[in-house]
Amino acid sequence: MPLLTIRHATEYRYKRLVSLGEHRIMMRPREGFDQRLLSAQLVIEPEPTELRWLHDVFGNSVAIASFEGRTASLTVTSETTLEHAPLAQTQVDVEPYARLFPFTYSAADMPDLLRSIERQHLDPERVVDNWARAFVQNDGNTETIALLTTMATSIKRDFTYVPRHEKGTQSPIETLKKRQGTCRDFAVLMIEAVRALGFAARFVSGYVYNPSRTEGVVGGGNTHAWVRIFLPGSGWVEFDPTNGIIGNRGLIRVAVARDPYQALPLSGTWFGLPTSFLGMEVTVDVHRADADQFPSNEHGAVNSRRLGISGE
Repeated sequence: MPLLTIRHATEYRYKRLVSLGEHRIMMRPREGFDQRLLSAQLVIEPEPTELRWLHDVFGNSVAIASFEGRTASLTVTSETTLEHAPLAQTQVDVEPYARLFPFTYSAADMPDLLRSIERQHLDPERVVDNWARAFVQNDGNTETIALLTTMATSIKRDFTYVPRHEKGTQSPIETLKKRQGTCRDFAVLMIEAVRALGFAARFVSGYVYNPSRTEGVVGGGNTHAWVRIFLPGSGWVEFDPTNGIIGNRGLIRVAVARDPYQALPLSGTWFGLPTSFLGMEVTVDVHRADADQFPSNEHGAVNSRRLGISGE
């Protein structure tokens, strides 16, 4: 089980002193059976007058920072170390009734999945619908995993990844027309496409790393975006259309949401002259941690009781 250290820093610079409003920070990785947080530190400069934590409607950890006074810069740095348990595509299991598409979610699951099935983008000419339907075989023997895998790998193969640092995402129709986009554009396209087929899907923001030197993973050096799709028997399963990854190998979840705007790593307000803003810089570094720094107990598991986990 790899030990990973993640450093995510964002700096805003201003030409003149400005006042900072409330800022919302989502940089703390989510904890679960496949990723266990061992240490976490959040450093903010200038130091906020108040920093409080909450869980949003999706269970993401959110820090709310409030400030007083004026400043010429704002820097937010998150440093975390975690255990990451990769889940391969071969480990994804599906209940017998859902192994062939189409299928219907169970009556017990459907009420909680409905909002994740609803479309978020208008498609009056059914452009996205038709693109999604092209992955369905006409003989009624479309395997669910094969359908989703082919869609994710087709985006990786047929679309060009182009980094873009501006906020926002392209519409799915725009991405289909341009045949290029960022990881978040590809995630939104796949979400809308699988929702058109009746799947429950959510947007994921986090980090990506190279599990080995032989894997050409793109999207590093910044935050990354991909998709979670609910499959009976395995629950929420990761699909990364940018890299053609099925399962969570190389993917570290931070925020899960119904729509990208609900998963921004950092958002807030400032008050000053419009010309005061000089720009921002984001750096993300993910690398394997030194296991000697995190001693194991007699069962071979990392003993997190010796580590101060801040930011609760």
